[in-house]
Amino acid sequence: MAYLDELTDRYPSLEPVKESIRESYEILKECFSSGHKLLVAGNGGSAADSEHIVGELMKGFVKRRQVPEDMVRRMEEIDSQAGKELAAKLQGSLPAIALTGHPGLSTAFLNDVDGLMVYAQQVYGYGQKGDVFLGISTSGNAANIHYALVAAKAKGMKVIGLTGKDGGKLGRCADAAIIVLEQETYKIQELHLPIYHTLCLMLEAFFF
Repeated sequence: MAYLDELTDRYPSLEPVKESIRESYEILKECFSSGHKLLVAGNGGSAADSEHIVGELMKGFVKRRQVPEDMVRRMEEIDSQAGKELAAKLQGSLPAIALTGHPGLSTAFLNDVDGLMVYAQQVYGYGQKGDVFLGISTSGNAANIHYALVAAKAKGMKVIGLTGKDGGKLGRCADAAIIVLEQETYKIQELHLPIYHTLCLMLEAFFF
């Protein structure tokens, strides 16, 4: 847990949420260890954070995530040249999907049904028991995140909340809630980034 200790050394204000970060890490570790995936969503700056998290998990972050030898062999059996090129450049992934990046589906559901339930629809469609939903909301009260949380729990998924202020509904309902002790949205978001970077570093260190 050296990365977690380093985080709180650099950001002493995060000491009160150290245990909830550790708990969130354990939930994610179990998810990926059992072959499941992470779904992430947020609004505004938190939507950008959702994409950022997926970027750190789906490719190398600080490590070169080498493709396993059996995968290299199978690719080379299909096409020797392409297999060698893929083996040199592909990187190990922890499967994660940002629910923010599907404009065709999102706008269709918004137009035809209800825009506040776009994330819930994707959780319902993508989610499986054993997956994890990470909801990001600085207030903890974003309606679309709450709908997604309800859908996730009904699917048998674990829910992690990354929030601030008093945690709101997300803080109360999530299986693990990291509630940054700030009130201003931008200050909460400034602390969310080192938190999710640390979670990604910890996961990469374990799996790769």
